[in-house]
Amino acid sequence: MTNTSYRWVIVAAGGLLGCMAIGAMFSLPVFLLPISRDTGWSVTGVSSAMTIGFLAMAFASIAWGSLSDRLGARIIAFTGSVILAASLFLASQATSLLAFQLIFGLAVGGAVAAIFAPLMACVTGWFDTHRSLAVSLVSAGMGMAPLTMSPIAAWLVSIYDWRTSLQIIAVLVAAVMIPAALLVRPPPALAAGNAAIADDEPQSAMTLQQVIRSPQFIILMLTNFFCCATHSGPIFHTVSYAISCGIPLIAAVTIYSVEGLAGMGGRVAFGILGDKLGAKHVLVGGLLLQAFGALAYFFVRDLGAFYAVAALFGFIYAGVMPLYAVLARENFPLRLMGTVIGGTAMAGGLGMATGPVAGGLIYDTYASYGWLFIGSFGIGIGAFLIAMTFKPFPKPQPVLSPAQ
Repeated sequence: MTNTSYRWVIVAAGGLLGCMAIGAMFSLPVFLLPISRDTGWSVTGVSSAMTIGFLAMAFASIAWGSLSDRLGARIIAFTGSVILAASLFLASQATSLLAFQLIFGLAVGGAVAAIFAPLMACVTGWFDTHRSLAVSLVSAGMGMAPLTMSPIAAWLVSIYDWRTSLQIIAVLVAAVMIPAALLVRPPPALAAGNAAIADDEPQSAMTLQQVIRSPQFIILMLTNFFCCATHSGPIFHTVSYAISCGIPLIAAVTIYSVEGLAGMGGRVAFGILGDKLGAKHVLVGGLLLQAFGALAYFFVRDLGAFYAVAALFGFIYAGVMPLYAVLARENFPLRLMGTVIGGTAMAGGLGMATGPVAGGLIYDTYASYGWLFIGSFGIGIGAFLIAMTFKPFPKPQPVLSPAQ
């Protein structure tokens, strides 16, 4: 199979790996009440395993990304798949809340981080054209997790107890992810070693220290942090907000489905726009729209309005996220791409961790979510302004021979 053809296999493998990994981690909300009822552990205690998982994902992202620069995405994705399957199985055996929190939070969250940054870095190296679309399709695969793995988890726990259900998911993860990881190959530019990289490679002479100290890298991290902090609160608290507006729980949950489906379209649409208009222009515009999308929740009260805002908001925030990887690839050397994307993923993960806590504090203080959406709007404007300051490195100019 030619490199041109095989690059789409990399996209498919990345999307499948992401879907399974994220889906396995997000089985916890489905198992939340069954675990609490069976063990007597508090809902808060079990839920905190997810918070630990988010933090583990954030800090592990840059570590796995850096390792993928040295060892290759295939080894890291394979290792992460094995650890994830083993951790899910071990979590099903936990006999104490602390053990469950540590295994599901640290081990599962850390293993999931081995998929995103290495695979995104690998995919960006395979594409010189259609790069934005490619990373968006990988991201779309990850976005399929709530629409695929969550229903599977719900079906399993309706038949078996949570421990057996989690064990089945562990086996499913191993059966699907390990073979998929073996399909991953290094980008052609790296396959023969760094010496094969072309002279027009972005900032080919940069060292790791120069990369992490560059304004471009710092701005990408800050933008991703504020971007994720903008949408994390509205995403996490949408159902609770809808219920507080008098919408029944079953109907309120469907708002997430609308948001998720719209996000699938947003990833593809923003990927196509990124290829045509440039990743930075589309990202900046998307961040501005995201801020107003978050603010729009302040004005909705009925289910129809919730659906409309959820569709708009999901389309935008899901669409902008893959563009960070494209900007990274356009400005930094491929041999350090895992570290760069891992760093931005770490910043995004920390941003995601702020929303649930901030929203809870706001609601406990004011008995309303109004200030959450106003605050998210302000943070979103901050993300937009920070992104505006991003200045790409000058593109390398070809060296002309004396005859020319």
